[in-house]
Amino acid sequence: MNNIYLITKREFLTQVKKKSFIILTLLAPLLLVGFGAVIGLMFKANESHSIIEVVDKSGLFKDQLKSNDKLNYVFVSAADEKAKINNLKDNESLDGILILPELKDHDYANLENSTRLIVNAKMGFDTKQKIVSDITDVIKKEKIKQLGIEESQLNSLDKSFTLKTINVSNNNKEDSDLAFGVKSGLSILLMYVTFMFIIIYGVRVMRSVLEEKNNRVVEIIISSVKPFELMMGKILGVTLVALTQFVIWISMSVVGALVLNTGFASFQKNIPGGNEALASKLDIAQIATQISHSLLELNFPLIIFVFIVFFLLGYIFYSSIYAAIGSAVDNETETQQFTLFAILPLSLGMYGSFSLMNNPDGPLGFWLSIIPFTSPVAMIARIPFGVPAWQIALSITLLLGTTILMIFLAGKIYRVGILMYGNKATLKEIWKWIRG
Repeated sequence: MNNIYLITKREFLTQVKKKSFIILTLLAPLLLVGFGAVIGLMFKANESHSIIEVVDKSGLFKDQLKSNDKLNYVFVSAADEKAKINNLKDNESLDGILILPELKDHDYANLENSTRLIVNAKMGFDTKQKIVSDITDVIKKEKIKQLGIEESQLNSLDKSFTLKTINVSNNNKEDSDLAFGVKSGLSILLMYVTFMFIIIYGVRVMRSVLEEKNNRVVEIIISSVKPFELMMGKILGVTLVALTQFVIWISMSVVGALVLNTGFASFQKNIPGGNEALASKLDIAQIATQISHSLLELNFPLIIFVFIVFFLLGYIFYSSIYAAIGSAVDNETETQQFTLFAILPLSLGMYGSFSLMNNPDGPLGFWLSIIPFTSPVAMIARIPFGVPAWQIALSITLLLGTTILMIFLAGKIYRVGILMYGNKATLKEIWKWIRG
């Protein structure tokens, strides 16, 4: 145990003292936010402003088609239709001409068949759909007038029904749409973080083993410690590195959320008078308060416990596989044929867990959260929605037992593979090492 502690300490200090670790730990959240901002700017930069001239032969659409910041309607006389169409190709400031024929005897089918949009270049799908939507709204209003129905009556008919849901198994608390959204968001976040950390730091364990093997440093270390102790020290050391980075990122996120919440609240209070409508739209502080309230209603002690247990066991389970892979090969190119065995089941658990949002207690959710290969991400995805205690206990027991078995098998592979050079490992060869 003393040797495992020393190797764990060495591996941890070696990793956290690197400048790359410090820079990545501090800048990763900022880079993530910046990446999201860049993606948003890219979508914004690709937006277009279209100018469409409208020839309205019936006069029905004259005051009905409303322009906005992305689409501008300019009504022109029907007498200029041919001239406008002929000059459209050379008119770079105009994107298209919308020809709306005369509506006769309320024949909307003929109106639809005769309407044409003539463009001088490729038009975006969103712009075209906006034009279709605007025309549909005008026709809908005209049909309502024809039927003698007032708009207020139609709005009353279209009003949706609000159903309040009371959960008797959760102290008769109301399950609101906001609470469900908060649970879904928390579920996806915890699941994705677990998946990424296991993959990233599992690969780091593999590369660390492979590096020491190629540098022949391991031959010196093996003379003082057992191969199993070296493997466990590396796994636990990198585990502490992952937890350290995770704690720092969580702390930065909490502080950032508090600062932003305070800043938005202050901004809202300083909005000049006479802008009540703007203030209601910018009630971000109230939304943040509702989200915080929904979060606080969750069983956080249980969520944190399950997250830590499944994260640690899942990480150790898959890191054992990665350590065995690193010891069995001689270069990173050869790792590709084996890493698939670690990535596939974990990916299956993550992508399968997206279906849990609609039915967390369904058969798929149950089996994904019980099978040890997928439970590290699937159980974490289910826990915000509530999971029976016996299922949590069963899943932990199976995952713990499988993790111990995987450590044992990985240790046997590591013991032989770490000192093997120039011999390309195959599945048949690795099976011999396990049986030996």
